[in-house]
Amino acid sequence: MFGLHVVKRQEPPRWGSFFIYPAAIVISLGISCLLLAAQGKPPITGMIMLWQGAFGAGYAIEDTILKTVPIFLCSLGVAITFRMQVWNIGAEGQFALGAVGAAWAALTFPGLPGWQLMPLMFLSSAVAGAVWGIIPALLKLRLQVNEIITTLMLNYIGILILQYLVYGPWKAAASFGFPMTDEFPGAAIVAAMPGTRLHWGVIICIIAGILMSIFLTRSRLGFELKASGESLGTARYARMPYGFLVVMVMGVCGALAGWAGLLETSAVVGRLQPSIMVGYGYTAIVVAWLARLKPWAIGLASIFLAALRVGTENLMLELQVPAAFGHIMEGLILVTVIAGQFFLAYAITVRSREVS
Repeated sequence: MFGLHVVKRQEPPRWGSFFIYPAAIVISLGISCLLLAAQGKPPITGMIMLWQGAFGAGYAIEDTILKTVPIFLCSLGVAITFRMQVWNIGAEGQFALGAVGAAWAALTFPGLPGWQLMPLMFLSSAVAGAVWGIIPALLKLRLQVNEIITTLMLNYIGILILQYLVYGPWKAAASFGFPMTDEFPGAAIVAAMPGTRLHWGVIICIIAGILMSIFLTRSRLGFELKASGESLGTARYARMPYGFLVVMVMGVCGALAGWAGLLETSAVVGRLQPSIMVGYGYTAIVVAWLARLKPWAIGLASIFLAALRVGTENLMLELQVPAAFGHIMEGLILVTVIAGQFFLAYAITVRSREVS
């Protein structure tokens, strides 16, 4: 008789990354087509409408890029924590606190000129997001509290803080009952690039991606955080500053997510309101895994996931598909990618066995 055996690979196959990840995406899209068919919708037409909604016109492409910006910044931060195997699920809450920090600066100092107010907004949003990331880092180091739980719980607290402020002390007098702050002064608005709806946050993403790639591949700290993630025992034996690295990566992730919150609040909405919380921090987890934690690949994966969000909105209008369909697609992609990683780490072999 024959039996299946799972054997751990000594090293991943060379073809793995070029086959497994595209195959995982194709499988997830195929399952999405089946879900459309189960609702009585034409699956092929639906997929065409989805991609047309994301890339079919200049306006759609601009929408996709605008949604790419917060996803990319959150994903870049999540990826650096995952490299250390610090499982930060808290980019959503850090995004919320970054938006709150930016709004605090804009509403507290509305009379400052732009060259003073804008740096203050970037500083306050980065600090607020970083603090929200460092809290679970310290709990992990000092009390051995699982960071998955603390970062996840802090997401809800961060969102509730934002809601409290826009429903309470920061609520605009002329909001007609809607939860929102006053509009930010002109000096607090991240301007659009000439002739487009794209704001200068796109350039910030490009610079952040380049700097992060250099840091991870060319710096001593970048080597140490990777080594610490692969083997904590080796890192401690080599006297690498593990505690400092954990605090650093969580703070950097929080700062990047905070900047994402700033750009969404300032450049896209122009004020603070609960509608900015649409799950960019959770999408960042999917992007980080899909990109295998590499900054250049995070850019491509962020565009892909942003396109799914914009395309789903087109499906909602054209085929009356539920809004949750986009989140289902994101979840399917994450599940299939994680399942695909199994085949990179293990091989399935067929062996004969004797029957007693």
